[in-house]
Amino acid sequence: MSTAPTILDQIITHKRREVAERQSLVPTKLLERSLYFGSAPLSLRKYLLREDLSGIIAEFKRKSPSKGWINPHAPVERTTIGYMQAGASGLSVLTDTEFFGGKNEDLTVARRFNFCPILRKDFVIDEYQILEAKSIGADVVLLIAAVLSADEVKNLGQFARSLGMEVLLEVHNAEELDRTLHPDAVSLVGVNNRNLHDFSVSLDTSVALAERVPNEFVKVTESGLNSAADLVHLRNAGYRGFLMGEAFMRHSRPEKACAALVQELSTTTEVSVA
Repeated sequence: MSTAPTILDQIITHKRREVAERQSLVPTKLLERSLYFGSAPLSLRKYLLREDLSGIIAEFKRKSPSKGWINPHAPVERTTIGYMQAGASGLSVLTDTEFFGGKNEDLTVARRFNFCPILRKDFVIDEYQILEAKSIGADVVLLIAAVLSADEVKNLGQFARSLGMEVLLEVHNAEELDRTLHPDAVSLVGVNNRNLHDFSVSLDTSVALAERVPNEFVKVTESGLNSAADLVHLRNAGYRGFLMGEAFMRHSRPEKACAALVQELSTTTEVSVA
């Protein structure tokens, strides 16, 4: 078995250094003075349950470790406004710079121009990052079970909830789900269809885990979603949230790709079985 560090290991090693550096440069007291820190966060859970919206969490994502640059030039303002005008239920903004080409300012720009729930998509390993997320305008933080212990998920989740924020717990398999699902720390459960070892993607992962997620949690499916048929298929399995980034961002006008999918979704009532 290979002992070489995975891309996730590399990300977390870098993230620990990055967080330590940020803490030394921007103390907690300064984060708490932010324009957004005192604002009441919006509920992604409620937006995903609204019948008048698509359930899509539209992501602003410039690049990824597996695909490289996807769309380095899309403007945050136009893209995110367009996502919401298209009927998305919320936004996800990548803020990791080293591996995803994002930055905190991307989320702040999205916040400035949109009244909707915004997920800060990053690799949270420390309470400082949750304070930082709130200070830049995020409503929801992501906790990834693959890089956190059960206690870390519980403690970080409860800390986020104490600030009024919601938590999206990302899992890749049943072991991660059973180990880290804490009702008092998590609001939404995201099933990532991407295999972390070989980067293959299968929607069967979401289908297989759907019934294992208690109905008290809003279920979100992530990765590999490309068509209205995919969304209808997974909605029938119990999912109400659909996190989509690359499917939109690989187009020159991501917001138009989102609008086209939402339009297709409005006319798609069944999934063909092949």
